[in-house]
Amino acid sequence: MPPKSYFFNLFGQSPVRPLQQHADKVLACVAELPAFMEAAMAEDWERAREQRDRIASLEHEADLLKKDLRMHLPKGLMLAMSRRDVLETLTVQDRIANTTKDIAGLILGRSMTFPSDMHPGLRDFLARGVDAVEQADRAVHELEDLVEAGFRGHEVEVMEALLKELDTIEHDTDRIQIRVRAGLFAMEKSLHPVDVMFMYRIIDEIGELANLAQRVGSRLQLMLAH
Repeated sequence: MPPKSYFFNLFGQSPVRPLQQHADKVLACVAELPAFMEAAMAEDWERAREQRDRIASLEHEADLLKKDLRMHLPKGLMLAMSRRDVLETLTVQDRIANTTKDIAGLILGRSMTFPSDMHPGLRDFLARGVDAVEQADRAVHELEDLVEAGFRGHEVEVMEALLKELDTIEHDTDRIQIRVRAGLFAMEKSLHPVDVMFMYRIIDEIGELANLAQRVGSRLQLMLAH
């Protein structure tokens, strides 16, 4: 039988705190993206590369935590939540870190610059996407108290409020995304078509950060329903 991981030596068979540790690492990865975008907007590619490397390192650390949790997650039934719920939440969190690395890698790889008129909207869009990931992280951290309360009482109300706010943030990102895409559409004829194609892709990927954060919330909502 393989030795238990560091996390499970600390916390026994509960998967909650390792899941929270992974969520924290994912958030740390996403939190580096605004600084990367600022460097890219300034066409400071040396600084952008340094930020990309930080993002890649944090994504790798999150990937190691993911593999560790998957390897040591009990295969039997857990009292508070199903193994499937934990694994699916972990998978969605992992996709957030992967998407963050993909955004930075694509922009850096193409030395991609958005028109300066789009910068304010992109900043707002990305900031709200980071807000969504932060809110998902808060919800995952509430999971520990929720489990201890047996998925009953006041802790259920706290979780529901967190998830409601997460939905609000995700709707905000949708609204900003529409505005950013419209701004690009208005000037796309003056830009190189291939560049425009990749700009739309980056916009969609930034929007995906909030979508995935909301999916983490959806998994937690299912845990409440169970």
